[in-house]
Amino acid sequence: MTEKVLKFLEDTKLPTPLLVVDLDKVEANYQALERALPDARIYYAMKANPAPELMARLVALGCCFDVASINEVEQALAAGATPDRLSFGNTIKKERDIARAYALGVRLFAFDAEAELQKIARAAPGSRVFCRILTSGEGADWPLSKKFGCTPDMAVDLLQLAPWLGLVAYGVSFHVGSQQRDPEQWDAAIASVGDMFRRIERESGIELKMVNLGGGFPTTYGEAVPAAEAYGAAIRRSLLRHFGNHRPELIVEPGRGLVGDAGVIETEVVLIAKKGDQDGRRWVYLDIGKFGGLAETMDEAIRYPIESHRQGEAAPVILAGPTCDSADVLYDRANYHLPTDLRIGDRLRIRATGAYTTTYASVGFNGFEPLRSICI
Repeated sequence: MTEKVLKFLEDTKLPTPLLVVDLDKVEANYQALERALPDARIYYAMKANPAPELMARLVALGCCFDVASINEVEQALAAGATPDRLSFGNTIKKERDIARAYALGVRLFAFDAEAELQKIARAAPGSRVFCRILTSGEGADWPLSKKFGCTPDMAVDLLQLAPWLGLVAYGVSFHVGSQQRDPEQWDAAIASVGDMFRRIERESGIELKMVNLGGGFPTTYGEAVPAAEAYGAAIRRSLLRHFGNHRPELIVEPGRGLVGDAGVIETEVVLIAKKGDQDGRRWVYLDIGKFGGLAETMDEAIRYPIESHRQGEAAPVILAGPTCDSADVLYDRANYHLPTDLRIGDRLRIRATGAYTTTYASVGFNGFEPLRSICI
């Protein structure tokens, strides 16, 4: 938690739940990634947090944007980004949305299936396209395997088909999984992409230009993670190993790595209860849960640091949200502890919640309002 956020929370005491995002911290994270990968263009993954103030700050820094829907296209443009700074990176798009993005000036589109490539050809003729390939997601807290991407062999065939459909075969993308703790996980994917580049040029004379390295750059939750420079160094070594001096254009798509540790959620304790079972742990119910923005606690995959101002002895708890849904349990197995003198009405602070919280919050499940957010 930055001093700026801490002071704001201490001074304002606004109703909870509330997310506060420090834009200066976002800028610092952006600049650190720029230094780590100076040859790459940064396309911020808007789905992490599309707050208008945050978007405006990134536009001013020269950031590009990975958009996943026509609404995100329009939000990015409204924030001041020009169409040439947008990549329609979702591989699952309605044809009318492709056409609308094309009419707005977008010329860079992702795909991972022939039917999607055909849609782009019809709705966005002459555009540049890149094909997403499958990765294992090993080493990531939030893997992104199976739903997105195709095999490298299929990608080679589709990229060779693209020019016949009137499109520009531009490159290949992959994603090594969100909150990727291992900087070396990019190596196998880069090796595969290098082989694809050479094979396509050999077989059809098509010279691909771009490698989209995806996201995966982590934020700090309970455990330390490598700094941006460690990821940059590992990726640069892989590129040299598998591409030599014939370096492709590079794109990275950070989301969590830019905004995760810039945000803090303040939440109120609604109820503290015991159930009379042998376990004996207290249940601590908060005014935010899975449906209020903490969806990434599913399977207890993302473990947010939680702080209390109380000083009593820490004891194990089960943490849950306020809704009438039994799935709305945040942490049961993850061994969370809170002070024994914690009281109903106390406020807790959930750190590193700048990414994938407001965008995951329901619009009104059980009548609870969506998570409010302030950028400072």
